[in-house]
Amino acid sequence: MTRHPDAHPQMADHWWWRPGWQTGTRFLTFHFTFQDVPEVHRLAAAYRTVLAGVDGLDLVPDRWLHLTTQGLGFADTAPDDEVQAVLAAAADRLAALPPFDLTLHRPEITPEAVRWEASPAGPPTAVRAALRDAIRSVRGTVDGPEEFAPHISIAYSNSAGPAAPVQAALDTVDTPPATAHVDHVELIVLHRDRRMYQWETHTRLPLGESRTRD
Repeated sequence: MTRHPDAHPQMADHWWWRPGWQTGTRFLTFHFTFQDVPEVHRLAAAYRTVLAGVDGLDLVPDRWLHLTTQGLGFADTAPDDEVQAVLAAAADRLAALPPFDLTLHRPEITPEAVRWEASPAGPPTAVRAALRDAIRSVRGTVDGPEEFAPHISIAYSNSAGPAAPVQAALDTVDTPPATAHVDHVELIVLHRDRRMYQWETHTRLPLGESRTRD
């Protein structure tokens, strides 16, 4: 259910620099991406149309829609042999997890973004747990909190301001939910140099496929 604007009366700038980040930083992370999911693009287009008239938002184009899953580390400090070991461990674990469908409907407002909560949360959470276990098996530790709320952002806030105009725009949309079939997760090389999360794909890892063993 969409949150009432009083839940977050003020938007905040999403683009402040997190520790370790600056222009030019590249980060290795596992994401679900949606470049080839027309149903998600249909839903996104409906909301981008109404949000385009709201000041203070950076709208996410279809190419950059994503579900943040699990970070691996800054690209310039992650040894390639370690990355390859994590990928091999992850592939083993993901082979046991079947593809799944996610449903997106009405976005919610958070202080820094407008986003869909992905439903059901169980399958992407299971993938994240497998990725975290793979990283831990190689490094002995894994970064990031255990708790996880799978979501996909359609817009990021770039300034402080009231949430009420955002909510008013969202309330004008009447469109069916979208279903996304998810059969892989990607390790990507991410940056945010241009007030948008953009990336190149490093490795695509399928769900539910056995690996050939030597």
